[in-house]
Amino acid sequence: MKKYILQSIRLTAVLLVLLCIIYPLMVAFAGSFSKGGGGGEKITQNGKVVGYALIGQSFTKPQYFWGRPSSVGYKADGSGGSNKGPSNPEYLKEVNSRIDSLLKYHPYLKRSDIPADMVTASGSGLDPDISVEGAAIQIKRVAMNRKLSEQVVSDLVKKTANGPLLGLFGPSTVNVLELNVALDNLKK
Repeated sequence: MKKYILQSIRLTAVLLVLLCIIYPLMVAFAGSFSKGGGGGEKITQNGKVVGYALIGQSFTKPQYFWGRPSSVGYKADGSGGSNKGPSNPEYLKEVNSRIDSLLKYHPYLKRSDIPADMVTASGSGLDPDISVEGAAIQIKRVAMNRKLSEQVVSDLVKKTANGPLLGLFGPSTVNVLELNVALDNLKK
């Protein structure tokens, strides 16, 4: 019995040092090593902060690329998914409504052309990225509304695309805010 009490006291002491001293110090200093110095990686345009690289925003104007839907309205303080499964009738109605909206603004598309990320929200509701395919289906609309050639807009999508993590993990993505800022900075 005495053996177990001593082991418990030692384990408690080790965990106290680890979780109450070492871990908080690591968190406090980690911010200074991250992009943005722990305040988030800010994206600026003309010297003004227009958003953050890791938090999505709502774009609804036809001259901009649209991001992934958000179940929390892109509010970082309320991050979360909808918790509705793919068999939930309310969820299916929501997804079908998003598909219909996309088809309204992209009449050249078929339902099967629409990538899932353009009509389903991410688990956090804050995803700043869309798939390259999600950007590709919007090129024609954006080019037409900005009076640019589709090739210019397509080249910009390719330029701003991020490959898979370490070239292996996950899909290629495009940060929607960075792409839209680059679009605004294009010289016609």
